[in-house]
Amino acid sequence: MNTDRRSGKVILAGAGPGDADLITVRLQKCLAQADVIITDRLVNPAIISQNARRDAEILFAGKQGYNDSSYSQDEVNEMIVEHGLKGKIVLRLKGGDIAFYSNVLDELESLVSNNIPFEIIPGITAASGASAFAGIPLTARNYAQSVQILTFNPNSRYTSEKWKQLASAHETLVFYMAAKNVVDLAELLLRYTRHPETPLAVIEQATTDYQQVHITTLQKCASDFAGKSFMSPSLVIVGEVATLHQKFAWFHPTEETGSVFKDI
Repeated sequence: MNTDRRSGKVILAGAGPGDADLITVRLQKCLAQADVIITDRLVNPAIISQNARRDAEILFAGKQGYNDSSYSQDEVNEMIVEHGLKGKIVLRLKGGDIAFYSNVLDELESLVSNNIPFEIIPGITAASGASAFAGIPLTARNYAQSVQILTFNPNSRYTSEKWKQLASAHETLVFYMAAKNVVDLAELLLRYTRHPETPLAVIEQATTDYQQVHITTLQKCASDFAGKSFMSPSLVIVGEVATLHQKFAWFHPTEETGSVFKDI
């Protein structure tokens, strides 16, 4: 890593799924060197408090779904560029992995158009962290031949052919941003003839002391989750592998309610 403060750079990094110990050694070094840290809402504050320089400037750039009061992507881009042009080491920190559903393309475009040097550091994405801590191997032999990672929200625009493919494939489906609309998701998969007894798991705040795992089926999803709200971040896993949670659940959270993801 270039440590010459006069040249400066922006580091785009994934902070992992939640547990403060699940960051890379590379990120730990960057946290200790950064002058400015621009963090998202779904970054465990302990990651920063335990690893950042005491004199580092910490800026919050969280976005929260469709909440109009949160930062827009344009505002986040401007924040990154403003500090990147000051010749400082700027760490842009996002939950999970930097390349999975993180709007990193917009930020990369802003950096390139302003000739700001950058580097990208991967992190453990929610699909890997949530499945591991729930005891759900995503492609367990004899349960799933493959895995697809998707999003599902009111703006999802999958074609009928895509839904038919998702419903018929013998594979695991992992949906980001889907917990709020999980009943709608289950109904769509049923409509396109995915088997009603297909297991479905919702994993809240994976890898943290507040992790909760909820197991149901596509058929029972509407009745089991009617009126239920899930804490963010939550991940939805659809497929036979979800049943493995009962057998291989090894992680035992210490807290029943609350959230580790708090605004800084």
